[in-house]
Amino acid sequence: MYHIYLVEDEANLSEVLKAYMEKEGWSVTIFDNGDDAVKAVETPPHLWVLDIMLPGTDGYHILKEIRQQEGDVPVIFISARDQDLDRVLGLEMGSDDYLAKPFLPQELIIRAKKLLSRVYGEENTEAKKVELNEYTIDPQARTVVDQESDEQIELTTKEMDLILLLTEDVGKALSREEIIENVWGENYFGSERAVDDVVRRVRKKMPRIHLETLYGYGYRVLSS
Repeated sequence: MYHIYLVEDEANLSEVLKAYMEKEGWSVTIFDNGDDAVKAVETPPHLWVLDIMLPGTDGYHILKEIRQQEGDVPVIFISARDQDLDRVLGLEMGSDDYLAKPFLPQELIIRAKKLLSRVYGEENTEAKKVELNEYTIDPQARTVVDQESDEQIELTTKEMDLILLLTEDVGKALSREEIIENVWGENYFGSERAVDDVVRRVRKKMPRIHLETLYGYGYRVLSS
């Protein structure tokens, strides 16, 4: 069961959103001010739904705390302020999606489902394990095990998403744009260099992986 932290000071809206999310079988904890939400950062949920304008600590500061404490937990920003400015600032600071008020509750559910699926994988799917360069990659468990040491390699969410994407079809070249869309999402506004940074970290953690650079285009994983 997914656990959602909903940080929203409008009581009517938060209760409506909670009801919609609970219909999906999700557990929801509501915070009506930023100060209480900051205290909860140390026990991260599967997803934050975070308003920007809050009593006490604002959403920007909470997002900063989330990224410092547990950098890969997905965050959806919601705001009724300057939509373009908030969207750009939120995404640049590390939010994964953005919704401008007013919005339909079902729109939040659709976006949350898509984000949860992308980050944690589809529930109840039987994706096959991939054995590659003496690594066992398990899409369902979202783990990578080094066969030489029989130890699990600790990967961040983005590193795991990249490996799973590139090993869906070994040998297939993917452009940086395709990787951005699949790993960061369609609303990502940052630099494509983020892809290069994640690739660099993956190569360091998985030195035997044959992750080939296609200069001026993107990357692919080869079997040998």
